[in-house]
Amino acid sequence: MTYIDLYGKDLITTQEWTIEELDFTLEFAKELKRRFYARDLPELLKNKTFFMLFYNTSTRTRASFEAAMTFLGGHAQFVDVSTTRIGEGEVIKDTAKMYERYGHGLGIRVLESAVDYVYGRGNAVIREYAKHAKIPVINMADDMYHPCQGLADIMTVQEKFPKYEKKKYVIMWAYSNKIRSWCSVQEEALIMTRYGLDVVIANPPEFDLDPNIYEICRKNAEESGGSFEISNDYKEALEGAHIVFPRSWASHQCVMMGINKFGKENELALHEKYRDWMLTRELVDLMDKNSIIMHVLPVFRGEEATDEVMDGPHSVIYDQAENRLHVQMAVLALVMGGRT
Repeated sequence: MTYIDLYGKDLITTQEWTIEELDFTLEFAKELKRRFYARDLPELLKNKTFFMLFYNTSTRTRASFEAAMTFLGGHAQFVDVSTTRIGEGEVIKDTAKMYERYGHGLGIRVLESAVDYVYGRGNAVIREYAKHAKIPVINMADDMYHPCQGLADIMTVQEKFPKYEKKKYVIMWAYSNKIRSWCSVQEEALIMTRYGLDVVIANPPEFDLDPNIYEICRKNAEESGGSFEISNDYKEALEGAHIVFPRSWASHQCVMMGINKFGKENELALHEKYRDWMLTRELVDLMDKNSIIMHVLPVFRGEEATDEVMDGPHSVIYDQAENRLHVQMAVLALVMGGRT
């Protein structure tokens, strides 16, 4: 594969990288994964620092980025935004310029409660950092996109289905009593449609996602040879599915108005209306016999899906979670590796 120079490039959404850039990153991630198991990883990021600014909590994102930097010889510094002066009025420009002088890359996670569930506000924060910082900025999840998750997930699909084109990928809204953002499900729809899968989003009518994202997905599918559709019937959507991702997300009205205006009680009442939207063994029986079940985690067991399903033979959630490490090693090495 022809080398593609990604040094200094921001990663805010996979949609803003070319398919050639994504392919190159994925192939590099697979090579690093092979070298990881061979205990032969090169110190591509020796003496380099990646600052991770967290407005929100994290389990896998923090751990995988820290491990990725360590394995490649560098250092990841975790920064809880509540321990900084940002909440006291320090402007993003000043913060970005400071990190630019101290390190080689900046990751930012900002969504949900940090932006009062007002759609687009978190993404705008990340773009403001990218505007002022000369070092690459990596989106570690905002309220619209989750690019490293998307890359890890298409890598997982490619591993499980070498001939993945035209496989049916169902993103199924699933019940929970938590209010979750759209970033992961929208990123899944975007990247899977770019890679020629037949993507179906199955959700109750009140839980449509961003219509602009839908339009991009339709265009992606047209260009890649895949397809994109929306269904309000989860049983019909699951028929013959090869890959299923059951996840709860906030209603359209809640996201567009913001939780403070729409009301948490109103949102949770909507969730309760569709409590039967849970992936069970009986529903798995509707799927292709060689199907896989994915989830970005945390999965709310007994709500989004049963233990029997998430611990069953179709589940690949831990393989999927591991691929976050390998993808992020690749991204970090490619966007930060050229600077001394």
